[in-house]
Amino acid sequence: MFRNLTPVVKNLLLINIAMFVVASYLMPQLERVFALYFVQSSLFLPTQFLTYMFMHANGWHLFSNMFGLFVFGPLLEQFLGPKKLLILWMVCGIGSGLLYSGYNAFKINQLDNKIEAFYENPSPEKFNDFVSENRHLFKPGVFDFIDEYSRNPENPSLIQRAKENFMGIRDFQINIPMVGASGALFGILIAFGMFFPNTELLLLFPPMPVKAKYLILFYGLYTIYNVIINNPTDNVAHFAHLSGLVIGAGLVYYWKKGRNNFY
Repeated sequence: MFRNLTPVVKNLLLINIAMFVVASYLMPQLERVFALYFVQSSLFLPTQFLTYMFMHANGWHLFSNMFGLFVFGPLLEQFLGPKKLLILWMVCGIGSGLLYSGYNAFKINQLDNKIEAFYENPSPEKFNDFVSENRHLFKPGVFDFIDEYSRNPENPSLIQRAKENFMGIRDFQINIPMVGASGALFGILIAFGMFFPNTELLLLFPPMPVKAKYLILFYGLYTIYNVIINNPTDNVAHFAHLSGLVIGAGLVYYWKKGRNNFY
């Protein structure tokens, strides 16, 4: 089975696995340099748009991405050639990082508007609304503070503490790193579905055959659903996955011009 691995797929697997071992057990400080941070973070480096693709949060994260590459990558590399497969992987991965950063900028801008509104006219109601929207980021003790602030809405020290909470959450949000090759992998998935739409794949759970186009459609719809609901407790960068799908589809559409027969 491993003898069927194509060169680019094999090298990507080895690099990602090696980086995970080094970052997890030998040099954990690499995450601060290689993970992708928001552009306003003090930890941000432009090179992170490339390096974040080779970092993974845990073993399951690594396995799921590399298993997808292992399954879908070799046939694509045989069909497209090593150069185009590598272009597909890199363009989708880097592009996903760029689009996700733009998405983050939009979210941070919304947060900044709320902070500005509170600074201009501080009130317990605005702070309570903010806590309700970001409940997962606060410790239970914040509700005691809300009660105290509600009873003393003009207290300068309480207003200052509320402002510090706002800025603390903002600082936390801009310093959340993104890691993983999921954006690049989703580019591989959409490419496989577009080039080989009627290829039947055997699922593990449940054990049944399904055509590639239906499997990829399911992944796409599931990703869109998660982007729309925007669960604040979900630490998966679904927008980056969606970005990989869109970029990959655009690249494949360009490559497919003038070619009509795929299997």
